Amino acid sequence: MDVLSDVLAAVRLTGAIFFDNTFHPPWVAETPEVSAFARKVMPGAEHVFCFHTLLEGSCWAELTDGSLDSIRLNAGDIIAFPKDVRHTLCSTRGMRTEPNLAIYTYPHDRELPYVTNQGGGTETCHFVCGYLGCDTRPFNPFFNALPRVLHARGSVSGQGWLAHLVHQAVSESGGRRAGGETVLAKLAELMFIEVIRQYVDGLPMESRGWLSGLRDAHVGHALRLIHGQPAADWTLEGLAREVGLSRSIFAERFTHYVSIPPMQYVSRWRMQLAARRLENPAVSIAQAGAEVGYESEAAFNRAFKKFVGMPPGAWRRRGAIGRAGD
Repeated sequence: MDVLSDVLAAVRLTGAIFFDNTFHPPWVAETPEVSAFARKVMPGAEHVFCFHTLLEGSCWAELTDGSLDSIRLNAGDIIAFPKDVRHTLCSTRGMRTEPNLAIYTYPHDRELPYVTNQGGGTETCHFVCGYLGCDTRPFNPFFNALPRVLHARGSVSGQGWLAHLVHQAVSESGGRRAGGETVLAKLAELMFIEVIRQYVDGLPMESRGWLSGLRDAHVGHALRLIHGQPAADWTLEGLAREVGLSRSIFAERFTHYVSIPPMQYVSRWRMQLAARRLENPAVSIAQAGAEVGYESEAAFNRAFKKFVGMPPGAWRRRGAIGRAGD
């Protein structure tokens, strides 16, 4: 079981590339908190965050609140901001401007991406920007483990997988071929996943968090078991035995990495899967519960309400209303 892929599918990671920007210095582009316009660009997503892929030239990336040192971006680099933070890309450090909220909307009379070309200098900075959306409820262990900023270094002249994706984005953003928006959306998802893989590979061995837990031999094994068989009758003793640790050491090690005890993780992941199944009106509440290991509808109702804050029937109705309004 590929745990990361399982989680990304369950939380419905989706992407879109909106902007193909070519700037000449001096220039500055400031992005407000994505919560200010998220429903305009990805109306179906619970949480939206942005990313930028530098195709040519170099620039600086900064958080506008000054809480992080400036990051130098070069051709081939990708930077993403998983949390709701206002940030700036600029040709010279410290430049600021007021963002134009009117540009953050999904077009109905043209294809994505929007193309801009401005500035009067001789140097060129070319990048594509877009958004990634995902569900955060009932349970998204992946999102909670992400930092405020993710930066992956690459090279458009390199031979790596990320470089290949960047080259493809260049081709698609300028090609205006049929199906281009869909291809760019999938490329956005693939580039972000590769950024995550690089981030995980670079984490210090002593780091904590769900992503670090994937690398740990014992915790990673337990996560694969839970995600591979979510409806199994898991117990703390059973999981500890499967991964070759004592009950107490396994519980301590799992909680150290994942931040919640193993059996809480099992319950929460079951709720995430059940919530997705409840979106299908052909699946009964009892069936959704049975598919994640609950023998009775009453037990499933109690567990779901305790964690989510509402009964599964109310969650289903809430989701149906939300989808009808998108």
